[in-house]
Amino acid sequence: MKLGTALSNSATKALLLGSGELGKELVISLQRYGVEVIAVDRYPDAPAMHVAHRSHVIDMTDGEAVKKIIALETPDYIIPEIEAIATDALAEIEQEGHSTIVPNARAIQLTMNREGIRTLAAERLQLPTSAYTFAESFAELKHAVEQKIGYPCFVKPTMSSSGKGQSMVKSPEELEAAWNYAKVSGRVDTGKVIVESKIDFDFEITLLTVRALNPNGEIETRFCEPIGHRQEHGDYRESWQPQPMAPAAIGAAQQIALKVTGAIGGRGLFGVELFVKGDHVWFSEVSPRPHDTGMATMITQQQNEFELHARAILGLPVDTRLLRVGASAVILSQTEADDVVYEGLDAALNVPDSEIRLFGKPRALVNRRMGVALASAETIEEATQKAVKAASLVSINAKQ
Repeated sequence: MKLGTALSNSATKALLLGSGELGKELVISLQRYGVEVIAVDRYPDAPAMHVAHRSHVIDMTDGEAVKKIIALETPDYIIPEIEAIATDALAEIEQEGHSTIVPNARAIQLTMNREGIRTLAAERLQLPTSAYTFAESFAELKHAVEQKIGYPCFVKPTMSSSGKGQSMVKSPEELEAAWNYAKVSGRVDTGKVIVESKIDFDFEITLLTVRALNPNGEIETRFCEPIGHRQEHGDYRESWQPQPMAPAAIGAAQQIALKVTGAIGGRGLFGVELFVKGDHVWFSEVSPRPHDTGMATMITQQQNEFELHARAILGLPVDTRLLRVGASAVILSQTEADDVVYEGLDAALNVPDSEIRLFGKPRALVNRRMGVALASAETIEEATQKAVKAASLVSINAKQ
């Protein structure tokens, strides 16, 4: 395989659709191999734009705008990083054959909408999942919960990320608020929500699964050690690696991930979310890109999830080895401001074996993820405690 030189006529170019904190780390990984990177998002100064060669601001749900930028930049690779994208435009571009959609246009169409991926997993692949149904009105939702799903249940937008718009509903009195929240909090209002029964699980994991070329030029699937995580209001707060699991459960998780990523196809890293109880494993969701809980790999693995994604995309060898036990904890803003300052970094970095990553988002919102603390230790409990402590020592304040 050949790679060109950035900012020259031979350049190998990658265009990111979505330029948040995960995209920022991916840009850094791609640039280590001389790839010319263009960052695109719906707002200026998004994190990945800080390190990309250049950037554009467009409405990524506007198919014509997406096609115009791609025609202008003529990238070799188009890497979607968020859900709210005009997937029909990507399908057209893929048919033209000038750019590779990562992992492929069909995968983006399937996984950007919970309806597509859940139907694939539960109905075509026959993977174990929670009971679920879709509703296009509150009346449909109410009927589905009362007649099929029951309480407690989860109501989610069909298109969202990082738990946005998700509610656990424990009683009929909470259902309408959950419907309204799902309708307004998704990336795009598709007209539907998904309602799922609550599975009695011990814990949930992200199994980072990599489809990359082996030395014979064939696609081979590899797995990282499972990542455990804690959520609050549907959004992750801490993650750790490795999550202890019974051998039978690890085998079941890998088989589910193998089947679902194999059905999706293409090359790259996938975040497969699973519920685990004893030896039993249920499929939840899959993202065809680095996962927020996978930020823990920045301190645990030989090659973190961004490096793995970049290498798999480019056709380079991958290594999923775990080097050490580690954890991540999010740094959340408790203020809303356009210009903020960060304090306490010195105290945070005095926590042994810790690191801090600030994302550089141009605007702080209450409970917006603005950074992440990483820590390593002998045990996952100690690593998580260190990461949480380091995160708590960073304060975000409006510039005075």
